[in-house]
Amino acid sequence: QVQLVEAGGGVVQAGGSLRLSCAASGSPGSDFRIKTMGWFRQIPGKQRELVAAGASNGATTYGDSVKDRFVISRVNTKKTLSLQMNSLKPEDAAVYYCDASGTHISGSNVDQVYIDSEYWGQGTQDTVSA
Repeated sequence: QVQLVEAGGGVVQAGGSLRLSCAASGSPGSDFRIKTMGWFRQIPGKQRELVAAGASNGATTYGDSVKDRFVISRVNTKKTLSLQMNSLKPEDAAVYYCDASGTHISGSNVDQVYIDSEYWGQGTQDTVSA
């Protein structure tokens, strides 16, 4: 089992900035190779949507509504992910969730077992006042 611990966020005025961070830990008994880490957000009554994601090869993806305002950064060796949110708008207010997907690898070289898994953080509330 992998835990995603989120930090940052809070309350900010429109036009301001916030920074979120996410750290992955755990996975006793196996090596969890993260392929993609990302941030999603959800507003009550709406579907969870992609904010930004970073792949292990350095490729990044952004939701259309946050392009040119948000920047995602990932440190693969530390299994951490950050999201710098600039020029925040009231419509950016949501619960932000960290997501990590990858493969658990366990066993010896001859009998290795690969299990694909996905994990979510508990979510952090961000509020943007007009």
